[in-house]
Amino acid sequence: MNSYVKALPLELLPTFWSPDELQLLVGTTLAPATASKLRSLHREWDLVCESAARTRWHRICGSQLDFDDWLQVDAMYRSRALDYPQIGHCMVPCVDLANHAAHEGTIAIYEKDAAGNAVLVLRDGKTLREGDEVTISYGDEKGACEMLFSYGFLDQGMETAETLFLSLTFPEDDTMRSAKLEVADCAPGFKLIDAGDGEVDWKGEFVWLICVGEEDGLHFDVARTVDGKEEVQSFFKEHELTGGAAELYKLLGQSELFDVYRLRAVIILQQRVFDQMQVLFASQEDMEAVPHGDGTDVRQQAYDQAMQLRRLEFELMERAYEDFEKQVRLHRLPMSAMARWPNYLWSVVGVAQASIDVVKRRPSGRSSSLAAVESCVAASSSTASSSQYITFELAVASKLIGSCRRNLPP
Repeated sequence: MNSYVKALPLELLPTFWSPDELQLLVGTTLAPATASKLRSLHREWDLVCESAARTRWHRICGSQLDFDDWLQVDAMYRSRALDYPQIGHCMVPCVDLANHAAHEGTIAIYEKDAAGNAVLVLRDGKTLREGDEVTISYGDEKGACEMLFSYGFLDQGMETAETLFLSLTFPEDDTMRSAKLEVADCAPGFKLIDAGDGEVDWKGEFVWLICVGEEDGLHFDVARTVDGKEEVQSFFKEHELTGGAAELYKLLGQSELFDVYRLRAVIILQQRVFDQMQVLFASQEDMEAVPHGDGTDVRQQAYDQAMQLRRLEFELMERAYEDFEKQVRLHRLPMSAMARWPNYLWSVVGVAQASIDVVKRRPSGRSSSLAAVESCVAASSSTASSSQYITFELAVASKLIGSCRRNLPP
């Protein structure tokens, strides 16, 4: 085992990146993931030191170890552990020497034989000759963020981010915010997924807690358990939400107003995607100008991977935004149907107003672009006030997307 550990290479995961290199991730989903991981590792290291402080092992070895060693332990496991069939996550010497190759480039799969041994099996239709490299898949379904986070690299030929996770929060003016946080039993955000053929799917139950309130029938009670503790119970109309956000979504789907709830959710997600795109766009020029390579504090490999991640995530969000826009345009709801949630429409107009802020910062084409966007906002606001139907014709979205595309690296 000692020889095996000594033979493991040191991986360049983002947890080892310098502050200047981590700055390149601003606007990507990897930035908060790395920051959260580093905080978690610091807490773990402090706990290890505290727990082992009075042991003989710590008296002998403690002075020779520091936080960097804990980073190495984490990197060794995270970058080499395999999800083995019938075993679970584990490190398998020799098998974990195999490099990753996606899709048809994968030569072998890892399995457990009848005797319980870890083995590599040649994929159907694949052949090997002496000297050929044996490759496995680290997970074709894993997104660009997860690949760089866990393995420290992105395939140069990677054409899509595959998937990414964006966080969501309850509005500060939501009077049920505290209670919703108490009962939220799902990840606070949603996942965008490249579904292929230009389509983008999304998954996430947290958004349904955001888009319904007391006026829709959501309410909370405080109950006392048999041991005297208090717990929050959530209800949608007469139904107790024992199944959490997933059950809320199921009940909303059975409602005659589901089209309204779904449109609220789409607008929330569209706005969140827009906000993230805006951060990427606003920082892109500065990130490209960062000195990198020999003689700088930014390694060429880290720079290239960060730029590739920025491009792939922006392109996926761009397509998601356009898809959300299509969904909004397909739903023409009477104003009376939206009366119970008036902030819905103004969140859409807010997208246009945010786009104006982006256009104002652009040095070229400023006057014509700004005039077009401002007229669009005025028309949208007028439509919201006087028309029987809401028709979301916000050309500002495509204006922003076009500007962002021109300013991102090819």
